[in-house]
Amino acid sequence: MLRAAGLAIVERNYRCRLGEIDVIARDGAILVFVEIRTRSRTDRGSALETVNLAKQRRIARVAAHYLAVRRPDVQGMRFDVIGITADDVVHVRDAFRV
Repeated sequence: MLRAAGLAIVERNYRCRLGEIDVIARDGAILVFVEIRTRSRTDRGSALETVNLAKQRRIARVAAHYLAVRRPDVQGMRFDVIGITADDVVHVRDAFRV
Protein backbone atom coordinates (compact mmCIF):
# COMPACT_ATOMS: atom_id res chain seq x y z
CA MET A 1 0.00 0.00 0.00
CA LEU A 2 2.75 2.49 0.90
CA ARG A 3 4.83 1.60 -2.14
CA ALA A 4 1.76 1.96 -4.34
CA ALA A 5 1.34 5.47 -2.89
CA GLY A 6 4.88 6.30 -4.03
CA LEU A 7 6.63 5.94 -0.68
CA ALA A 8 9.98 4.19 -0.27
CA ILE A 9 10.24 2.22 2.96
CA VAL A 10 13.36 3.12 4.96
CA GLU A 11 12.80 1.11 8.12
CA ARG A 12 10.21 -1.09 9.82
CA ASN A 13 9.52 -1.40 13.54
CA TYR A 14 11.99 1.24 14.73
CA ARG A 15 12.31 0.75 18.50
CA CYS A 16 13.93 2.79 21.22
CA ARG A 17 13.37 3.19 24.94
CA LEU A 18 10.54 5.66 24.19
CA GLY A 19 8.47 3.30 22.05
CA GLU A 20 8.12 2.11 18.48
CA ILE A 21 7.23 3.42 15.05
CA ASP A 22 5.77 0.84 12.69
CA VAL A 23 7.17 2.16 9.41
CA ILE A 24 9.50 4.97 8.42
CA ALA A 25 9.36 5.87 4.74
CA ARG A 26 10.39 8.59 2.31
CA ASP A 27 8.08 10.57 0.09
CA GLY A 28 10.70 12.35 -1.97
CA ALA A 29 12.61 14.59 0.46
CA ILE A 30 9.93 14.16 3.16
CA LEU A 31 10.40 11.59 5.92
CA VAL A 32 7.12 9.87 6.79
CA PHE A 33 6.48 8.19 10.15
CA VAL A 34 3.63 5.70 9.73
CA GLU A 35 1.49 4.25 12.51
CA ILE A 36 -0.49 1.14 11.54
CA ARG A 37 -3.52 0.25 13.65
CA THR A 38 -5.86 -2.70 13.23
CA ARG A 39 -9.24 -3.72 14.57
CA SER A 40 -11.01 -6.91 13.60
CA ARG A 41 -14.48 -5.55 14.44
CA THR A 42 -16.23 -2.21 14.19
CA ASP A 43 -18.44 -2.39 17.29
CA ARG A 44 -15.88 -0.45 19.40
CA GLY A 45 -14.95 2.07 16.73
CA SER A 46 -12.47 2.18 13.90
CA ALA A 47 -8.75 1.52 14.04
CA LEU A 48 -8.10 5.20 13.23
CA GLU A 49 -9.88 6.24 16.42
CA THR A 50 -7.26 4.45 18.52
CA VAL A 51 -4.57 6.98 17.57
CA ASN A 52 -5.46 9.41 20.33
CA LEU A 53 -3.48 12.42 21.57
CA ALA A 54 -1.36 10.33 23.96
CA LYS A 55 -0.42 7.93 21.13
CA GLN A 56 0.39 10.87 18.85
CA ARG A 57 2.71 12.34 21.47
CA ARG A 58 4.47 9.00 21.96
CA ILE A 59 4.99 8.63 18.20
CA ALA A 60 6.35 12.19 18.03
CA ARG A 61 8.86 11.48 20.82
CA VAL A 62 10.09 8.35 19.06
CA ALA A 63 10.33 10.29 15.79
CA ALA A 64 12.44 12.97 17.51
CA HIS A 65 14.71 10.24 18.85
CA TYR A 66 15.05 8.73 15.37
CA LEU A 67 15.96 12.13 13.89
CA ALA A 68 18.56 12.76 16.61
CA VAL A 69 20.17 9.32 16.28
CA ARG A 70 19.99 8.68 12.52
CA ARG A 71 20.27 12.30 11.34
CA PRO A 72 18.64 11.67 7.95
CA ASP A 73 19.03 14.21 5.16
CA VAL A 74 15.42 15.35 4.74
CA GLN A 75 13.56 18.58 4.04
CA GLY A 76 10.60 17.84 6.28
CA MET A 77 8.54 15.18 7.94
CA ARG A 78 4.95 14.12 8.42
CA PHE A 79 2.92 11.57 10.33
CA ASP A 80 0.61 9.18 8.47
CA VAL A 81 -1.79 6.64 9.93
CA ILE A 82 -3.05 3.47 8.28
CA GLY A 83 -6.23 2.13 9.85
CA ILE A 84 -7.38 -1.40 9.11
CA THR A 85 -10.86 -2.09 10.46
CA ALA A 86 -12.32 -5.45 9.44
CA ASP A 87 -11.85 -5.37 5.64
CA ASP A 88 -11.61 -1.59 5.32
CA VAL A 89 -8.13 -0.06 4.85
CA VAL A 90 -7.67 3.71 5.10
CA HIS A 91 -4.40 5.62 4.63
CA VAL A 92 -4.52 9.11 6.18
CA ARG A 93 -1.65 11.27 4.95
CA ASP A 94 -0.51 13.99 7.35
CA ALA A 95 -2.88 12.57 9.97
CA PHE A 96 -1.62 14.78 12.80
CA ARG A 97 0.88 17.51 13.58
CA VAL A 98 3.10 18.04 16.60
